[in-house]
Amino acid sequence: MNAMYAEHAGPLMRFLLGLTGGERYAAEDLLQETMLRAWRRLDSLPPTRGEVRRWLYTVARRLTIDAARRRRVRPQEIQLVDLRGVPTADETLGAVLAAVTMRRALAGLSTSQRALLVELYVHGKTIKQTAEMLGVPDGTIKSRAHYAVRALREAAADTGERSFVS
Repeated sequence: MNAMYAEHAGPLMRFLLGLTGGERYAAEDLLQETMLRAWRRLDSLPPTRGEVRRWLYTVARRLTIDAARRRRVRPQEIQLVDLRGVPTADETLGAVLAAVTMRRALAGLSTSQRALLVELYVHGKTIKQTAEMLGVPDGTIKSRAHYAVRALREAAADTGERSFVS
């Protein structure tokens, strides 16, 4: 049996790799099963080396076909995904409604107020960066931001929503 394995395992493994599309683990399993069947029928194997090789290749090919049939019949396995971080429909709906309300409230502001809030809160610029960009003192930006947020609250109250502007 050891001599048969040493002589036929390498070529048989290459044959099985070709049949399995290069799936090494599947080819190794099929090689092992082929050799196990040869060991179980050691007394009834063909007498010549060429016939033994032909018998091994036939068994390997049939085992590969059987494995392919089992995979087709068996439903494809799916991996479970952790959905704890995915927002629920209620959370998503709440976020969409808040975004719509925010857009409506922002539309009610003047262009300068809207631009100032976008720079500070959407683009994440600091008071100093915004002041330098607009060429005004820091205190002016703070004052304008205060009045813009107050106007945003009032615009949100007009739409019936206040939860996103604190």
